[in-house]
Parts: sequence; C-alpha cells; structure tokens
Amino acid sequence: MASSSSSPRNSNKHGIFLSFRGEDTRDNFTSHLYSALCHNNIETFIDNDLKRGDEISQSLLDTIEASTISIIIFSERYASSGWCLDELLKILECKHVYGQIVIPVFCRVDPSHVRWQT
Repeated sequence: MASSSSSPRNSNKHGIFLSFRGEDTRDNFTSHLYSALCHNNIETFIDNDLKRGDEISQSLLDTIEASTISIIIFSERYASSGWCLDELLKILECKHVYGQIVIPVFCRVDPSHVRWQT
C-alpha cells in the first residue's frame, strides 16, 4: 500500500475512471455515459488520446489509482485488448488495496459470459 503523501492515491483528481474498449463503445454508450456524468458535474476521466498499440502509461495507471470509482464497461471484445486487461488489473488492485468502488456495466454482453469466461 502506498503511504507517501506524493502517492497518486492522495491526489484524487478524478471521481470516476471509465475503462472501456474504444472500438466497441467509444462512439455510443461510453460517450453518452461520459456526457451525462460531466453534465452532472461529476469529475470523470476518459482517455480519448490513446493510440492503438501503445503500452499503458504510468500516468494512466496513476489516474486509475487516484480515482474514487472505476466503471468498467464490458463489451464483446473488452477482454481481447491487452490494454483493457492491464487497466482491469490495476482497477482490481485499487479495489483491494484502497477500497475503490468498482461498477461493472455489461454492454451487449451477457454477465454470465464474463462470469464463466466464455
């Protein structure tokens, strides 16, 4: 557990971190959710500048850690993205270590497919 006062956890600059597969949901569900959260003055992080094939950056991992809530939008191909899986790993670490709230959303996916990994 990070205990340093310079730890990203202490900077808490975003209330919500959105984890999603851009190709699946960026221009529909995720953009509408992001707009609704922002319209209600909820600080929300969405990464619109990620380039396909890049490695997940430390600043993105720090942003996840600094968030109070993570919303994971599980879509048909979420698990086929190494980037999404890296984000998910960090989110689950933050849930365990810091008690971060994690909200799963199933977008065109049956929750049992995730539960049984089909």
